[in-house]
Amino acid sequence: MPLASIKKKIPCSKKNLIEMVLDIEKYPEFVPWCLEGKIHEKTDRGDTIEIKADLTIGRSFFKDTYKSLVIYNKSKDSIHVTNIDGPLKHLENRWFFRQDGDSSEVEFHVDFELKNKILNVLMIKSFDLGLKKIADAFEKRAIDLFKST
Repeated sequence: MPLASIKKKIPCSKKNLIEMVLDIEKYPEFVPWCLEGKIHEKTDRGDTIEIKADLTIGRSFFKDTYKSLVIYNKSKDSIHVTNIDGPLKHLENRWFFRQDGDSSEVEFHVDFELKNKILNVLMIKSFDLGLKKIADAFEKRAIDLFKST
């Protein structure tokens, strides 16, 4: 299973970054290979917000939709994502946010495996480049939206 982590310091508030990450339906506007994002349920449980959402991703001959459970822990400033259904055998990603003056430190950890073994091998080969492109896209989007706030 591909497993990786990225840490970035972004010149935006932690609050704005968290809101951007939770705005899943906007992902097709800036996330590479994301074709559609759809939130089906969003429940505020006090200290957490739970979201059930679909993401449709595609690249060359591959296009598929997976359903995930997204849990935002307000007190820990963290987001935990796991797969519910779709082409992923396993998905776990975690976001951690920490305010640092006018900037925020963001840590992103991802671990996944596709059900299709052939596609999984192909994804592993391009995983590092793909993860960097996605992380850079989130950073650029945050700066474009929030740098002055």
